[in-house]
Amino acid sequence: MLNEKEMVSIAVKALDNKQGKDIKVLRTADQTTLADYFVICNGTSNTQVRALADAVEEAMSKAGEEPHHIEGHRGNQWTLMDYSAVVIHIFTEEGREFYGLERLWSDAEAVDIADFLTAEAE
Repeated sequence: MLNEKEMVSIAVKALDNKQGKDIKVLRTADQTTLADYFVICNGTSNTQVRALADAVEEAMSKAGEEPHHIEGHRGNQWTLMDYSAVVIHIFTEEGREFYGLERLWSDAEAVDIADFLTAEAE
């Protein structure tokens, strides 16, 4: 079983490999019991949102992690992938602006994704 940081690293790398835009990681452990981390990203189209979600699901599955829940909203404008401690939100640009998760969770700690892109999963 992977720890939270390993799951975030796998998700960030999968999103980055599929050209996910504006990838952000928020540490939400101090704000909510919903998850320790939110990973937020957007694609350039509904098709890319689906491809990004598929890439994350495949990479996590290869590492032995299966989602507890996946939800898609409004024709792939937003996909939520719940891995308990880590929740991944993939939006279209319009969907991301509309839902404004970074604004809603502005008191969460922003984490530098460079650490996850260079880290090797243990």
